[in-house]
Amino acid sequence: MKILTVADEECKALWDFYDPARTEGVDLIISCGDLNPDYLQFLVTMVSCPLLYVRGNHDRKYDINPPLGCECIDDRIYDFRGLRILGLGGSMRYKPGSDMYTEEEMEKRIARINRQAVLMNGFDILVTHAPARGYGDMDDLPHQGFECFNALMNKWKPKYMLHGHVHKTYSRDFQRERPHESGTRIINAYEQYMLNVGENEFPRQGKTGSALYDLYVALRKKRAI
Repeated sequence: MKILTVADEECKALWDFYDPARTEGVDLIISCGDLNPDYLQFLVTMVSCPLLYVRGNHDRKYDINPPLGCECIDDRIYDFRGLRILGLGGSMRYKPGSDMYTEEEMEKRIARINRQAVLMNGFDILVTHAPARGYGDMDDLPHQGFECFNALMNKWKPKYMLHGHVHKTYSRDFQRERPHESGTRIINAYEQYMLNVGENEFPRQGKTGSALYDLYVALRKKRAI
């Protein structure tokens, strides 16, 4: 499965100078936040595939101008052809406002979504805006990562974590990929990154090993026929 990931800054090659060849074969687009809603609408229209997103700490504008045709996956697990994608947007709280959370507030969000993770027998990709603490974050509070993301990955061991928030322009030591102690492959989606997920890296749809969820998927498919 070919996934285009984007975050933080609009890629001119995908907007101002769009060339269909750059997105040929893309099955899914994932935004990790802080992008112009018009840009996301452009991508979902031109690439003609689903676009999933979480909100960044600068996405309050989505309240009045959401990216049409795109799907917000904050605080839930989205099943895309069997690929289970968990969304947790926002950054560390450093001032009053929306889409910012304390460590404790993020832990409560995770506690609520853990119930769905149990039902679906885990998830394959963690999509966030902020990084995990100690994995590509910075020391200043606005750009610190969440420690609870580490606990979440250690518990469920997803194949990938996609995030944004920490821009390439912030540091000469920018690192696109980092391995996590859980075995999760962490990817900073700043601007754009093409991710290829192998068919052996996630279960076939309806074959998660969770009897209840797999039954639900089977019944949903039967109704759609």
